[in-house]
Amino acid sequence: MSKRMVSLVCTVRDEADNIAALIDSMLQQTQPADEIVINDCGSRDSTCAIVQGYIARGYPIRLVCGGHNIPSGRNNAIRHAHFELIACTDAGLILDPCWLERIVAPLVRDEADVVGGFFRPDPRSIFELALGATNYRDVTEIDPTTFIPFGKSCAFRRSAWQQAGGYPEWASHCEDVLFALMLRRLGKRFAFVGDALVAFRPRPTAAAFRRQYVLYARGDGVAGLWRRRHMIRYAAYGVGGMLLVLGMHRPIAWLGLAAGGWAYVRAPWRRLWRRARGYPVRDQVAAAALVPAIRLVGDLAKMIGYPIGILRRHALAGLAADVARYWQRMAEQREK
Repeated sequence: MSKRMVSLVCTVRDEADNIAALIDSMLQQTQPADEIVINDCGSRDSTCAIVQGYIARGYPIRLVCGGHNIPSGRNNAIRHAHFELIACTDAGLILDPCWLERIVAPLVRDEADVVGGFFRPDPRSIFELALGATNYRDVTEIDPTTFIPFGKSCAFRRSAWQQAGGYPEWASHCEDVLFALMLRRLGKRFAFVGDALVAFRPRPTAAAFRRQYVLYARGDGVAGLWRRRHMIRYAAYGVGGMLLVLGMHRPIAWLGLAAGGWAYVRAPWRRLWRRARGYPVRDQVAAAALVPAIRLVGDLAKMIGYPIGILRRHALAGLAADVARYWQRMAEQREK
């Protein structure tokens, strides 16, 4: 069996409104996948019927069922895949036509065991434009040596997945980060391919965005990820609150607030300036005005979600033990 053959996998649930667009982009790749394995994780809509329609037309797609969340669904898809090279993406995305060819190239050349691709926002409103510029970096801002691949745009060897023990199924969120960290501890070779792109639509409303970030931060709290980063955020807002109070009596405190506010929005505004070219000036101004509010909503959502995750870790039977075992295994790998 050739190690150059590629299995393209994803896991889905209730994706009837976008699964056809994803599959169409899979089938339009410059390097076609040798097989496409789609795992259904208990859809209650017509997702499976849509996938079966493609299968009936003779496309190289297999539909499998299993799992209770994203990592268990991914693992099930990979277990059913036939080939050594695994490319992984998610529902709700559109793959660039060259995505598969580019993301597996370092694996084919035996230059890497794990490859991270990139992703770009595909906004359909001024809010989505502002959200994309606020929360999603340009590829020029990425340090390839420290970039952590995300499950929506990555490729790896099946043998690496097996050594890592698969995606951690106890993690309802941030499972791809944990998986990548384990692979680093195992000494796997990483590569970053910035032009292996997938497009996604940012959350369309502030409420949907807030919920997304609460869940992300809850996942961090469950897994014990990024403690320092979260503590810095709490501290920064604490200092900002004190400066706001002082500003009522000492106007010089407003200078500190102004400096912090500029640092808060500078990078998003710079991205927005590049991405909003071609939009009417009024739309550019509206998007720029949304950036501070989006930053504030996102940070507050994270500050709410993180302690919820810590409480959840200790409240759910067996979850704290699962997390402890995972970090213990990581520590043991580092010692080796």
